Amino acid sequence: MPMTPRVLSLLPGTFSICRLHQDQAVPAWAQAPADFWSITRTHEELSIICLDQQMPPTVPADRGWRCLRIEGPFDLTEPGVLAGVVGPLAVGNISVFAVATHDTDYLLVRDLTGAAAALARAGHRLTGLDGGGDA
Repeated sequence: MPMTPRVLSLLPGTFSICRLHQDQAVPAWAQAPADFWSITRTHEELSIICLDQQMPPTVPADRGWRCLRIEGPFDLTEPGVLAGVVGPLAVGNISVFAVATHDTDYLLVRDLTGAAAALARAGHRLTGLDGGGDA
Protein backbone atom coordinates (compact mmCIF):
# COMPACT_ATOMS: atom_id res chain seq x y z
CA MET A 1 0.00 0.00 0.00
CA PRO A 2 1.51 3.37 -0.98
CA MET A 3 2.17 5.85 1.82
CA THR A 4 0.08 9.02 1.89
CA PRO A 5 2.24 12.14 2.30
CA ARG A 6 1.25 13.96 5.48
CA VAL A 7 1.52 17.51 6.75
CA LEU A 8 2.81 17.80 10.30
CA SER A 9 2.84 20.96 12.41
CA LEU A 10 5.44 21.81 15.02
CA LEU A 11 3.79 22.99 18.22
CA PRO A 12 5.47 25.82 20.11
CA GLY A 13 7.60 25.12 23.16
CA THR A 14 9.33 22.09 24.60
CA PHE A 15 7.57 19.36 26.51
CA SER A 16 8.18 17.09 29.49
CA ILE A 17 7.00 13.53 30.02
CA CYS A 18 6.62 12.08 33.49
CA ARG A 19 5.30 8.92 35.10
CA LEU A 20 3.52 9.14 38.44
CA HIS A 21 2.01 6.46 40.66
CA GLN A 22 -1.21 5.07 39.21
CA ASP A 23 -3.22 6.11 42.29
CA GLN A 24 -1.92 9.69 42.47
CA ALA A 25 -4.44 12.47 41.87
CA VAL A 26 -3.95 14.46 38.67
CA PRO A 27 -1.99 17.54 39.76
CA ALA A 28 -3.32 21.00 38.90
CA TRP A 29 -0.06 21.98 37.16
CA ALA A 30 -0.68 19.25 34.58
CA GLN A 31 -3.89 20.89 33.42
CA ALA A 32 -2.68 24.41 32.66
CA PRO A 33 -3.86 25.77 29.28
CA ALA A 34 -1.54 24.95 26.38
CA ASP A 35 -1.69 23.91 22.72
CA PHE A 36 -1.14 20.31 23.83
CA TRP A 37 -1.08 18.35 27.05
CA SER A 38 -1.96 14.75 27.75
CA ILE A 39 -2.93 12.86 30.87
CA THR A 40 -3.29 9.09 30.66
CA ARG A 41 -4.09 6.78 33.55
CA THR A 42 -3.72 3.02 33.35
CA HIS A 43 -3.67 0.29 35.95
CA GLU A 44 0.13 0.67 36.05
CA GLU A 45 0.75 4.42 35.89
CA LEU A 46 -0.32 8.02 35.49
CA SER A 47 1.53 9.55 32.52
CA ILE A 48 1.60 13.30 32.00
CA ILE A 49 2.90 15.31 29.07
CA CYS A 50 2.96 19.09 29.40
CA LEU A 51 5.08 22.10 28.58
CA ASP A 52 8.49 22.07 30.28
CA GLN A 53 7.72 25.27 32.18
CA GLN A 54 4.57 23.69 33.67
CA MET A 55 6.44 20.65 35.02
CA PRO A 56 7.68 21.41 38.54
CA PRO A 57 11.46 20.98 38.84
CA THR A 58 10.93 18.56 41.74
CA VAL A 59 9.05 16.09 39.53
CA PRO A 60 11.29 13.49 37.88
CA ALA A 61 10.61 13.96 34.18
CA ASP A 62 12.15 13.54 30.77
CA ARG A 63 12.34 17.11 29.45
CA GLY A 64 13.11 18.85 26.18
CA TRP A 65 10.80 17.06 23.72
CA ARG A 66 9.34 18.81 20.65
CA CYS A 67 5.78 18.02 19.61
CA LEU A 68 4.62 17.37 16.03
CA ARG A 69 0.92 17.14 15.20
CA ILE A 70 -0.14 15.10 12.18
CA GLU A 71 -2.70 17.33 10.49
CA GLY A 72 -6.10 15.70 10.59
CA PRO A 73 -8.67 14.71 11.14
CA PHE A 74 -8.49 11.38 9.41
CA ASP A 75 -10.86 8.45 9.59
CA LEU A 76 -10.24 6.08 12.50
CA THR A 77 -10.37 3.16 10.06
CA GLU A 78 -7.65 4.58 7.78
CA PRO A 79 -4.75 2.14 8.03
CA GLY A 80 -1.10 3.09 8.31
CA VAL A 81 -1.34 6.76 9.29
CA LEU A 82 0.97 6.51 12.29
CA ALA A 83 3.19 3.86 10.69
CA GLY A 84 3.63 6.02 7.59
CA VAL A 85 5.14 8.80 9.70
CA VAL A 86 6.89 6.85 12.44
CA GLY A 87 8.50 4.43 9.98
CA PRO A 88 10.65 7.08 8.30
CA LEU A 89 11.59 8.46 11.72
CA ALA A 90 12.74 4.99 12.81
CA VAL A 91 14.79 4.67 9.61
CA GLY A 92 16.35 8.04 10.51
CA ASN A 93 17.16 6.70 14.01
CA ILE A 94 14.75 9.21 15.63
CA SER A 95 13.10 8.18 18.91
CA VAL A 96 9.37 8.90 19.06
CA PHE A 97 6.83 9.09 21.87
CA ALA A 98 3.38 8.90 20.22
CA VAL A 99 0.02 10.02 21.60
CA ALA A 100 -3.25 9.49 19.76
CA THR A 101 -6.49 11.45 19.96
CA HIS A 102 -9.76 10.88 18.14
CA ASP A 103 -8.82 13.23 15.28
CA THR A 104 -5.06 12.85 14.94
CA ASP A 105 -1.73 11.71 16.36
CA TYR A 106 0.99 13.69 18.13
CA LEU A 107 4.65 12.72 18.01
CA LEU A 108 7.17 13.89 20.55
CA VAL A 109 10.77 13.87 19.31
CA ARG A 110 14.07 14.98 20.80
CA ASP A 111 15.98 15.50 17.56
CA LEU A 112 13.88 18.03 15.65
CA THR A 113 16.48 18.59 12.92
CA GLY A 114 16.84 14.86 12.29
CA ALA A 115 13.07 14.37 12.41
CA ALA A 116 12.48 17.16 9.88
CA ALA A 117 15.06 15.65 7.50
CA ALA A 118 13.66 12.12 7.84
CA LEU A 119 10.11 13.32 7.26
CA ALA A 120 11.13 15.36 4.20
CA ARG A 121 12.98 12.36 2.71
CA ALA A 122 9.75 10.37 3.04
CA GLY A 123 7.69 13.04 1.28
CA HIS A 124 6.02 14.53 4.36
CA ARG A 125 5.90 18.28 5.05
CA LEU A 126 6.65 19.87 8.42
CA THR A 127 5.30 23.36 9.11
CA GLY A 128 5.97 25.75 11.98
CA LEU A 129 9.74 25.46 12.12
CA ASP A 130 11.67 28.52 13.36
CA GLY A 131 10.51 31.43 11.29
CA GLY A 132 7.32 29.61 10.31
CA GLY A 133 8.93 27.83 7.38
CA ASP A 134 8.38 24.35 6.06
CA ALA A 135 10.72 21.39 5.82
